Amino acid sequence: MAKRPVYIARTDGNIGVITKEIEFKWFPGMSKSQKQKSIKSLHQAAIEAGIDQLLEISSKSEDELGIYLSAFNLNITTQKEKKKFSVETAFQGSKVFQNGGPFLDLFEKSSREAKKDLRLKNSGYLKKFVFYKFEFPLKPRTFFYDWLYINALNQNDGLAKQIIRYSAFTDIEFNPKKSINCQAFSAALYVSLQHSSKVDECLKSPNDYLRILKGAYSENIENKPVQKTLF
Repeated sequence: MAKRPVYIARTDGNIGVITKEIEFKWFPGMSKSQKQKSIKSLHQAAIEAGIDQLLEISSKSEDELGIYLSAFNLNITTQKEKKKFSVETAFQGSKVFQNGGPFLDLFEKSSREAKKDLRLKNSGYLKKFVFYKFEFPLKPRTFFYDWLYINALNQNDGLAKQIIRYSAFTDIEFNPKKSINCQAFSAALYVSLQHSSKVDECLKSPNDYLRILKGAYSENIENKPVQKTLF
């Protein structure tokens, strides 16, 4: 047995995400077929717990939409220079460590190459994120990742229209005991913003994002970024 979070978009007028930990039968193994067995098991257990409209967001998803919404595949395009790269690549290339970064050359690499770059493990502790000359603090812990993901999703109109058919999201690869950022959480947050009609206002600037979503994060908001629009 294993436990994994299911992220449910709040649609009651409040913006945020409800996290429910679901216990389910785990199918060990790294193959795609084994991962999909675990996804089915997780979703069945979630349905039995009263959660519906579920979508797995990962490269192992049986739903094509879930694959497209993976941070490895979802692309973001900068407004001024029209540079295009995946959310994962943008996230990894923006990290600033005690002894190096941001490693801008990662923007030219694939998602997998960027994530596995050894400099990300050998440059000391993480200090902040710098994305196109703007600094993002480490708190709330998922702030920068969520902000990137929501921007990218909002730029992809076809995906944005499809995702609102769902209200609960999973990522079979995400283990909260080992990782911090989760594309399923970011997706749920976007759906909640859509239901509140706050997406455009939220994405005017990083500070507008924090102002609108301060209630969605349990951590204190510290060291606000520069008040300028990135996209």
